[in-house]
Parts: sequence; C-alpha cells; structure tokens
Amino acid sequence: MSGAALGLEIVFVFFLALFLLHRYGDFKKQHRLVIIATLLAWYLCFLIVFILPLDVSTTIYNRCKLAANSSPAESNGSYVTLAPSKQKCFKPWSYIPNGIMPIFWRVVYWTSQFLTWILLPFMQSYARSGGFSITGKIKTALIENAIYYGTYLLIFGAFLIYVAVNPNFNLQWNQLQTIGIAAANTWGLFLLVLLLGYGLVEIPRSHWNGAKRGYLLMKTYFKAAKLMTEKADAEENLEDIMEEVRKVSESIKYNHPLRKCVDTILKKCPTEYQERMGRNMDDYEDFDERQNSYPSEKSLVKLHKQVIYSVQRHRRTQVQWQILLEQAFYLEDVAKNETSATRQFVHTFHSQEPENKIIQYFYTPTVEWYWECLLRPWFYRVLAVVLAMFSVIVVWSECTFFSTQPVLSLFAVFIQLAEKTYNYIYIEMACFLTIFFLSICVYSTVFRIRVFNYYYLASHHQTDAYSLLFSGMLFCRLTPPLCLNFLGLTHMDATISHKNTQPTAYTSIMGSMRVLSFIADGFYIYYPMLVVILCIATYFSLGTRCLNLLGFQQFMGDSEMTSDLIDEGKELIRREKRKRQRQEEGENRRREWKERYGNRDDSTRNRVAHTDQKESSFSETNTNRPLSKYTRSNGRTERDRIELLQDAEPLDFNADSVNDDPLELDSGR
Repeated sequence: MSGAALGLEIVFVFFLALFLLHRYGDFKKQHRLVIIATLLAWYLCFLIVFILPLDVSTTIYNRCKLAANSSPAESNGSYVTLAPSKQKCFKPWSYIPNGIMPIFWRVVYWTSQFLTWILLPFMQSYARSGGFSITGKIKTALIENAIYYGTYLLIFGAFLIYVAVNPNFNLQWNQLQTIGIAAANTWGLFLLVLLLGYGLVEIPRSHWNGAKRGYLLMKTYFKAAKLMTEKADAEENLEDIMEEVRKVSESIKYNHPLRKCVDTILKKCPTEYQERMGRNMDDYEDFDERQNSYPSEKSLVKLHKQVIYSVQRHRRTQVQWQILLEQAFYLEDVAKNETSATRQFVHTFHSQEPENKIIQYFYTPTVEWYWECLLRPWFYRVLAVVLAMFSVIVVWSECTFFSTQPVLSLFAVFIQLAEKTYNYIYIEMACFLTIFFLSICVYSTVFRIRVFNYYYLASHHQTDAYSLLFSGMLFCRLTPPLCLNFLGLTHMDATISHKNTQPTAYTSIMGSMRVLSFIADGFYIYYPMLVVILCIATYFSLGTRCLNLLGFQQFMGDSEMTSDLIDEGKELIRREKRKRQRQEEGENRRREWKERYGNRDDSTRNRVAHTDQKESSFSETNTNRPLSKYTRSNGRTERDRIELLQDAEPLDFNADSVNDDPLELDSGR
C-alpha cells in the first residue's frame, strides 16, 4: 500500500476538479487554454487539501521511528528526539516513502504560485481583450498587466537595495525565498480570515434556513424580482450593442480592409441578430469613392469586447431565469403537498428533462413525499447543528492555538491523543475533516461572492472566462495559508508548538518563518483572532445591512424594500406559471386531437393518395396515345384564350373613381 493512497487521491481529486469545472464552465464555447489553466489551478489547490492529512500521518510515524531508534534526549542533527516509546511504531497504511513528499510539495506549491502571480493575471487580460488577432490580444494583456507586474518588481527591487546597503543583513538565497513565501502567505492570510469569518456563520445558517419552506420560497420570490430587473437590463444592453453593430456592419462594406474584423464581431452575435443583419449585406460599394467616416480598428476592438460581454450576460440571465422558475415551481409544489392526505408527491409541471429509470424506480412519489415534506427539514436541522458545533470549535481553536502549555486548541488535543496510540486512521480522518471543513467555509464563500458583473461564478455552464481565471487565482493564493493555519491549529507547525521535532514535509518547503520574527510571532498568531469579530458581524448581518443602505437590495425580513420585491417576484412567478399552464393545455389538446382523429386522418390521407394515383395513371395512359387526334382541339382552345385576353379592356387607374358594379357596365362590353 506504499504510495497507493497518494496515487488514488491524485486521480480522485482530478475528477473532482473536472466535475466542478464542468458545472461552472463551458467546455464547448470557452477557450481551451482558459479551461486548462483553471482546471490546473483548482486541481492543485484541492490536491493540497486532500494530501496534507497523509503528510501528517507520515510525519508522526517518522517521529515515532526516530524516537525509537535513539536514546533519551539524544541530539539528532537539528532535531532533539523524545524518549523512546516502548510501544512499537506501526507503519500507517497510507505511508509515503521518504523523499517523495518534499518533491511533490515543491512542484505543487511553485506551480500554483506561478499560476496565481504570473500566468492567470495575464490570461485574464487576454480573455477580456477584444483584439482580433493573437498578437493584438497579447499586446493588450501586456499593457494592462504592466502596472500589476511593475508594482511587484518595484517593491522587490527596493527590498533588495535595502538589504544590500544595510550591513546588518546577510541574507542568502534560501532566506530570500522564505521572505517571498511569507509575503505571499501574509496576503493570503489577510483574505483568508475575512472569508473564513463569513463562511463559519453563513454555512450553518443557510442549512438551518433550508429547513424553512416559507423562508426559501420568499427568498426565491425576492431573487426572481432582482433577476428580472437584471434580465431586462441585459436585454436592453444587448439591443443597444446590436444596434451599434448593425450601423458598423452597414457602413463597412465587403471591400473594406476592416471587414474581416466586422465579420468576427458578427460571429459573436446571437443567431437571430446575424440573420437580421445579413439581409442588407448584398450590395458592393467602393469605400474609396465615398467620403464617409469609418470607425477605426481601436473602436472595433472596444465594440468586440462589449459584444462578448453583453452576449455572455444575456445568455446567463436567460438560463438563470429558467432555473429559478423551476426552483420556485418546485417549492410551491412542496408547500401544496405538505397537507396531502395521500402522501404522494404531485408535481404541477412534468420535468422537461428525461429522468433516469433507476431513479424513477426507487424515488417513487411516496418516497419523494416523505423526503421532501417530512425527513428533509429535520435532516437540514441536524446538519446545521453539527456544522455550528464545528464552527464553534474552529473559532475557539483560532483564538487559543498559540497556547502550548496547556494545549487549548481542541484540534491539537484530538491529534495528540491519537498520536499517543498511533491510530493513524483516526489521525487522518480528524485531519481530513478539519481541513475539509475549513476549505468548505473558505471556498464556498469564493463561489458565493459576486463583484457586480465582473466576477460571478454561475452554475450550469454560465461562468465567463474572466471569473473562472479569477477564481483560480483566489484558490492558489488562499490554499497555502489555509494549510499553514490548519497545521498551526493542530500544533504540527514547529513555529506554533515551539518544539524542535521533525516538521512535516509541507512546512519544510515553506521554510522557517523565524527570518521574519514580527510575522511569525505576531501576525500569524494574533491576526486569526479577528475571525471572532467577523463571525459576530456576519451573525447580525452587518454587511448585508450596509449594502442595503448603499442601495444594493439584499434579502432582509424586516425591510420594506424586501417585502415589495417579494410581492413583485410572486406576481412574476404566478404570471410565468399561467403561461406554462396554457402551453401544456395546448399541447394536451393537440395530443388528444391526434389520438382521437389520427386514424381518420390517416384513412382520409390514404383515400386521397389512392385517387391521385388513379388520376396520374389515367393521365399517363392519355399521354401514351397518339397526339395527332387532339392537336386541332388543343389549338382551338389556345385561340379562344387569346381572343378573350384581347377582348378584355384594361382598367383606368387614373380615373377619379372605379366602378365595381357589374350592372352599370356598358352594354357593348
């Protein structure tokens, strides 16, 4: 089993990251480099979270083996081993051989740092660029990131000059590397505590509110009203952009040098707009002979960027509106079925997507009623209580993990108790649950947060390239300080435990933070205590109230604006429900008509086909006969037609009035 657990987790985490990226991204429409870069960033961050418990269990085994092979208080290099334990050191089932983990962590860490600080910011600007060529997009990305990269180079250069001038500093390359890692982790820890303080309160509260059907339905109505406003705004914005595209397309003809750029813009437009604009593109005019003001290439680049953004936003709002309608209809069905005497779940509308037969066999209407109306609320309540207990333990440990005598961090107590008995499965499970809960609190906040329309992770393949790359940047910057914070909570970090024991492979890659004592002994220890204030602010919804005062409508039960939006959303859902009911009634009537009169129509159709076949056979027999017999009569018929046409007089359209009464016509005519 040596190394097998590592290989299994590497494969499992890859498919997990691929599944999440498929849910939020669009593999068919988005650029492959964007998909690959985002997948790599998510994969490396999730991999660190899943592999770190194996590193902890392997480190505990190595400490036990080192202590068993040495005398009491014997010095072993830079570490002082403990007294040998009389209990035999059992090798864990997930033991990773020496030398593998340092290389693994070094590759994973530096790859993620290269992604978050260099590659992903460049790809963000490249994805948002409206250039028509690869060279133009690269040029735009370099210009936009010049200030970004120049700021870091200026700070680093000033620091190097200060170190070179000051004789008190004698830093080596390893120490400079540690300072760079400490700077990156400090920035990540600052953002980590903000996101963690929100997630520790909001995740248990969201599950507790998930058991309240009335609460969920009111919040869905509120979302419907806000989304309808955003949807109307997106449609209006798209119409304005398409009008500009139409004007540009009509002014720049086929023989213009910039026509290729216009064609590229037209390809990004929706199909109905492409067909509408293509009707007036049949003429060919020489642009040199006309003194018209044509748009420049720079303006076309700006228009191309606006088209990409407006089309993506319009498509996203349309999909989200349909999803929200399904959710609202389902919640209304749950509210109706709660008082059902038959205890069978009845849907107002049938699912538009075909359901799996296996799910239909086991998830019957009776099972669905018991789950949705009876068991699910209690399950969410129990889960909310468990998550709230985890949150309390995390907050307590964040405030007391610096205390080593006595050990007050509950996570450190659990790990040390398991370490005495060398129960590696318990150690790995405790470590995994701890870091997994911390990751859920942080990562779920990244998925929920929305910065206007610039950063927004929308499910059902509606996330744009910029938001995907930005999420990869956040994950790569948050994961290393998250893991260091976890090691501090469990006292596996020598900087926190103040013990000269063998560190984990992950900590050895980070280097000794003693180079910057004010960060190691100050910021890393006392700044996480700020999570208490953030949790209190989140519990009382201070951020939501501030946004509501600034004009950003948020869901608040005691707000008049919230009540108005709920009523508006309820009316919108009712209107959409009536529309869908009329559609289903029309489809049912057509289906019944087809089932009732389908056989009669088939018989009538067969009778008409049989008559046509007889007439065609009769005409074929007539055409096969000699034509000389009918030549004279046919010619006479044609002469009669010509005489009738010559005898008819044309109408005088210039007359004052036209008399249509045949009784008042001249007798000669």
